[in-house]
Amino acid sequence: MDLEAAGAQGDEPRPYFFLSYAHTPRNDPKDKDPNLWVERFYRDLCAHVLQLTSLPAGVPAGFLDQQMQPGEGWQERLSESLAYCKVFVPLYSPRYFLSEQCGREWYAFSSRAVHYQAARSNGGQMSGIVPALWVPVPPRQLPQPAERLQFNHAAFGEEYADEGFYGLIKLRYLRDQYERAVYLLAKRIVKVAEQSRMPEGDPQQDYAAVPSAFGPPGRARQMEISVLACSRSDLPPGRAPDCYGPAQRDWNPYHPKSSRPLADHAVDLVRNLDYQVRVGEFEAESERLLGTERPQGPGLLLLDRWALDTPRRQELLRRLSENSRPWISVMVPWNRDDPDSGHREADLRAVLEGVLEAGPAAEFGHRSHSGGVPTLEAFSQELPGAVKAAERHYAAHAETFPPEGSSGAMPRLLIDGVGYGTSNSAPPVTGTDHDTGDPGDGDAPEGEDPADDREP
Repeated sequence: MDLEAAGAQGDEPRPYFFLSYAHTPRNDPKDKDPNLWVERFYRDLCAHVLQLTSLPAGVPAGFLDQQMQPGEGWQERLSESLAYCKVFVPLYSPRYFLSEQCGREWYAFSSRAVHYQAARSNGGQMSGIVPALWVPVPPRQLPQPAERLQFNHAAFGEEYADEGFYGLIKLRYLRDQYERAVYLLAKRIVKVAEQSRMPEGDPQQDYAAVPSAFGPPGRARQMEISVLACSRSDLPPGRAPDCYGPAQRDWNPYHPKSSRPLADHAVDLVRNLDYQVRVGEFEAESERLLGTERPQGPGLLLLDRWALDTPRRQELLRRLSENSRPWISVMVPWNRDDPDSGHREADLRAVLEGVLEAGPAAEFGHRSHSGGVPTLEAFSQELPGAVKAAERHYAAHAETFPPEGSSGAMPRLLIDGVGYGTSNSAPPVTGTDHDTGDPGDGDAPEGEDPADDREP
């Protein structure tokens, strides 16, 4: 195994991996900090990573937010660590996927992987994410970004897959399994770091503006991405074919910096926001997208201004604007490094402004600035806001389906509070789910020392 530590570059200490976890709150101020066991696990993992790599003195093996000092700029520190770490290690638990903070950390790191994929000429996928179980989470509770990882936790041992690191670290008879699972996780982290070698992210990103990768619990959200662009067979005069392919969805406006179609890049970003995504061509789907009064779902339109060279496409965009469909966000990439851009930019901008806002002054939803989105990085930063706007407008305009049957009596204010009847007295209690017996003597589970003398 090649143990070269890419993190040894430069004088700045940069973490090899980032441990992302959901904080467990104290039930009582007198209780021990319940997160001390996470810190114990983190120290053990760091020790193995140090042994498996050639990290020099002063370069931290990992990052854990418990290490941050009072008064330290935590947003800046998190942004730097997420931009420089080689591997992201989310510590799964029932709280993890409900945490806004954890969702932001996941999205910030996974966006690096999406940009890395855009710059690669081959089609290999590499996420740079190595999940770990603190407490096992049922598959049905996993959001889309976690579900797509398809990580085999049983490879670290059946006990680990059943109990997670919390169970292994707390139960004495599973101590050997704990040591083995931590070591195997460290090996996996090092292997992924060496295979992916992702470029650094932006340490100056506005962490407060980073969206969460986890949507609300329940049914997966849907987003439709459509493309209105040229193909190589219908390019206007003076337009080079470098950014185009056989189909409209092959459009790659940020060529040569990006090696893949923009629609594929957008799909990865939207999926990292916990959506299921459908991709199509706006021109072919126009009657469905523009022919109904109520929305069928939120959408994102990727618009190539060069495609507005034909009256047919101008008319489609005019209909989108006049009929006010704010649940379809419009993004307009425009690569100013493209040698053809300077010659027609003013004309194409005028055409776009003439058709996109030709309707009455109404709520248009998200629209890119008329100057276009100049870079792939700017596109990636704008996309979460466009998706959020489409989802918000869809919720406001979509048809609702209330449950069948009578809604029952409306509550009204009584003398003693809110109730349904005319009596001021509460109904008698006919049963209870609460156990009124002795709570028991608090026996520890088999194998666990009730006076656990192992300090985290």
